[in-house]
Parts: sequence; C-alpha cells; structure tokens
Amino acid sequence: MKKIELNDEDIELLNSSAGYRNLLKPKTLGIERALDRVKYEKRLKELQAEMIKLQQWVFANKKQVIIIAEGRDAAGKGGAIRRMTEHLNPRLLRIVALPKPTKAEKKQWYFQRYVRQLPKVGEMVFFNRSWYNRAMVEPVNDFCSDKQYQIFMNEVNLFEDMLVNDEIQIIKLYFSISKPEQANRFKNIQSNPLKTWKISPVDLNALELWDKYTEYKERMIEKSNTEKSPWRIIKADKKTNARIEAMEYILSVIPYKN
Repeated sequence: MKKIELNDEDIELLNSSAGYRNLLKPKTLGIERALDRVKYEKRLKELQAEMIKLQQWVFANKKQVIIIAEGRDAAGKGGAIRRMTEHLNPRLLRIVALPKPTKAEKKQWYFQRYVRQLPKVGEMVFFNRSWYNRAMVEPVNDFCSDKQYQIFMNEVNLFEDMLVNDEIQIIKLYFSISKPEQANRFKNIQSNPLKTWKISPVDLNALELWDKYTEYKERMIEKSNTEKSPWRIIKADKKTNARIEAMEYILSVIPYKN
C-alpha cells in the first residue's frame, strides 16, 4: 500500500467539512484523491472571489471583455465557463453559444452574427465556441467551402485587431485534450441519460476525424496567435486543473484592482 505523507495544512483540510464530505464520497476512493478535491474546491472559491472583483472592475471602468473558449468536442469548455461565471452578476455578463447559422446568416458577412454579440460597455461576454468555428469545425466537417475558409483565415487577425484597437479586450483559451480522454468522455456522456443531449452527429465523428481536427487546429493557432490577441493552450485532460489554469490566466492578463 502506498504511504501518504500529510503535512499540517493537509490534515486541517481533511478535518474540515469539505474534507469529510469528500472522504465519504463513493467516487473519492482514498485520502489522496479526497485531499486533491478539497484543495481544488478551496482554490476554486478563491479564484471565483477574484472573478467577482474583476467583473466589478470591468463595470466600474467601463471596459469590454471577450473570453473565447475553444477546443475539441468534450474538452470541458462549458464546464470551465460555468465555474468562471457561477457567482458573477448575471446582468453584467453574457454566455454566447450560437446555433448553426440560418439561411439568412449564411449570406451575410461571416463575422456579422458575432458582431451582434460583442460586449456592451462594462460587460463581459463568454463565447463557448466563437468565430473560430470556421477555422476548425466547419472545414473539418465540410460545412464551408475552401474559399470561405481562406477568406476567414485572411480576415480573422484584421477583425480582432479592430476590436482590440477599439479597446475591447480578447482572451482566447484553447482547451486541449488527448484522443483517449475524448473517447472516454464521449462514453460517459452517452451512458448518462441527463447528458445525452450533449452528443450530436458532429461529435460522434470527432474521433474518426481526429487527425484532420489536429491539422486545422495547428493552422488556426499558428495563424491567429498574435501579439494583440494570443492563444493560451490549456491541457484539459484533468478538468479541475484546466478550470483553475483558465481562471488564473484570465485574472493575470486583465489589470483589475481590488
């Protein structure tokens, strides 16, 4: 049996109500995992408190902030956004997850439907997938032509530069998971009747198209990782670590004050 060495802080955490709760969970299976979970919950609360201060700063200083969460299907984008926004003032933020474009929208300038979702003064907008659909999901699944893809790739940096020049801050997060982890998450979703709505035909093709997604992801990052709006790659095989890293990064790049 593996010997676990605990310091005074670890013992104090395990002796808390959160520690008892996690120790008694059937899925915890041991002190080490329970301690890991308690530390995660503690850090998450600290960061959520800072996110409240950040939101208050954005509103007080009349800022506009866009936070983009991209990644493969089942990468944990939605879960990360939920933790980021859980305790924020819902009047001062929006979570945008647009459905597939309508016939009218398909005839418009591609960015037009996203321009309508840009943050108002004092507001934060979280995009659970964004205009970068055209950089990965659409070309991989043949939802756009090669010409449309090339136009997007030529315009996206100019589009974001215009936003940044107008003092709209853009934070771009890419949640990166491994192929075995994606397969495991799909399996868990399909076996849970409360989560089956998360699976679409596009999702079911994701594993077969893994290499193609990788190719377009690398093109996207290389082209749009600019000085004004860089990408942050977050290793997301462990959801708890990914959520913490995403929040720490957001808090580090926005110059909010308590």
